[in-house]
Amino acid sequence: MREFELDAVGGERVRVPDPERLVHLQFRRFAGCPICNLHLRSVVQRHAEIEAAGIREVVFFHSPADELRDYDLPFAVVADPDKRYYREFGVESGRRALLHPRTWGAILRGSALTLLGKYRPPAVLQEGGRLGLPADFLIDSGGRVVARKYGEHAYDQWSVDELLALARTAVVR
Repeated sequence: MREFELDAVGGERVRVPDPERLVHLQFRRFAGCPICNLHLRSVVQRHAEIEAAGIREVVFFHSPADELRDYDLPFAVVADPDKRYYREFGVESGRRALLHPRTWGAILRGSALTLLGKYRPPAVLQEGGRLGLPADFLIDSGGRVVARKYGEHAYDQWSVDELLALARTAVVR
């Protein structure tokens, strides 16, 4: 894969691939997405463990940077409202994002936590749409994609345990 640098919303430059560690690229939906919030909280809770495994987290959203800056995430967050990187990595949208039965529980939990004030609500208008599908890519220091997952629905992504297992396999290669 080609090398590139990203501007994270926090102002840092993110190099992909990273010559010193694995990079986990996550493609999420939009800022404040209740489903995404559930998953990202699990990543936040185990972020130290992820870093100790030699993985750098980079999360894309198809929201503008100003909608992402106030989120307190300990990893690089990249605004891609034009979906440039979504297209480059083949990340899709579709009705199945929300219609799959495995998504319904996450929709209910995430929406309830948003209504209770645990998560910030999303903007009413989502220019990039609400039907995005998640995707995960694990990239080694040489730029090789060692694992990838294209979500079949909005809550179909690697768990932290799956990510750590994939990283162990990638390091062994």
